[in-house]
Amino acid sequence: MEKAKISLYQLFVLILLFELGSAILVPLASDAKQDAWLAILFGMLGGLFLFWVNYRLFLYYPELAPPEYMQKLLGKILGTILAFCYIILFMYSASRVLRDFGEMLLTFAYLETPLFIVNALLMLVIIYAVSKGIEVVARTGELFFFFIYFLAITGFILILFSGLIDINNLKPILEQGISPIVGLVLTQTLYFPFGEAIVFSMIFPYITNRKKAKKIGLFAIGLSGINLAITMAINIGVLGVDLTVRSQFPLLSTIQSIQVADFLERLDVFFMISTVICIYFKVSIYFYAAVASTAVIFKIKEPSRLTYPMGMVILFMSVTIASSYAEHLKEGLKFVTRYLLPFFFIIFPLLLLGIAFLKNRNK
Repeated sequence: MEKAKISLYQLFVLILLFELGSAILVPLASDAKQDAWLAILFGMLGGLFLFWVNYRLFLYYPELAPPEYMQKLLGKILGTILAFCYIILFMYSASRVLRDFGEMLLTFAYLETPLFIVNALLMLVIIYAVSKGIEVVARTGELFFFFIYFLAITGFILILFSGLIDINNLKPILEQGISPIVGLVLTQTLYFPFGEAIVFSMIFPYITNRKKAKKIGLFAIGLSGINLAITMAINIGVLGVDLTVRSQFPLLSTIQSIQVADFLERLDVFFMISTVICIYFKVSIYFYAAVASTAVIFKIKEPSRLTYPMGMVILFMSVTIASSYAEHLKEGLKFVTRYLLPFFFIIFPLLLLGIAFLKNRNK
């Protein structure tokens, strides 16, 4: 792995931007209807536990990257196979987020532009950034963090002053009880977006103050969960349940509704800017984890040499994984989160943690 240093503040910024990523774009937990914000908060609680599991694994082997301690715990062959599966998952996840970015821009502004061209423009920037190392990505995050929060706070204030929120749209709370929310948490919000923080296992070895990394990580995930829950509650309060569920990009529809004093309107460009920034960091971190893991497995001394070929693979995957955006959403929220991510985000990490505990119990 490269020689890089990540401060606690940079870790906090990266986790927060990563968690927001494409989650603010899609109708997250929309199956829970007016209780979607509750499903997000419960998913966040599970995400905190999953982050703790990955952090505990890191404490057992603080000087090793995840592919290395997988080989140490499972043996050379099984550990390599599992690490390679995680590389494929990271690349696949990066391509899905990149697809979200392209579909958003095509819907918002570039109606006649091919999806491949739009995705390629962002991917080339990401390839360049990742080739320079994770430290460059982290410093870029510091620059954009306050800008993102300024846009978010400004948008929230404008929505309040425009009088668009109808609290009655959020009622009745728990109309069908808590069981549908728990079911949605176990099949969706636990994994997307909170379980995805497993990708930061590749960044833990770079942290300068490792003892406080757990608190910072848990705080960042908690804050991102609260932000997503508030965002979804605002979407439902402004648009209503039916329109929120049917909308491809609920937050975009909400921001397009803002009209203050008959002159302040058409603020959807702010939505586009903030979403592009968050998606840039989410794809970058997924992409970096895939590149760094590949370099560790195959003992490549210059990981930057992998960025261009692997970046092109992610770019082509983003275009070919689904024939339409509706199919893309269905595949992500119905199939991937139910049948694929539970193994990689819960079962395998818990298995590795159990083996690590048994091997190190005498210490």
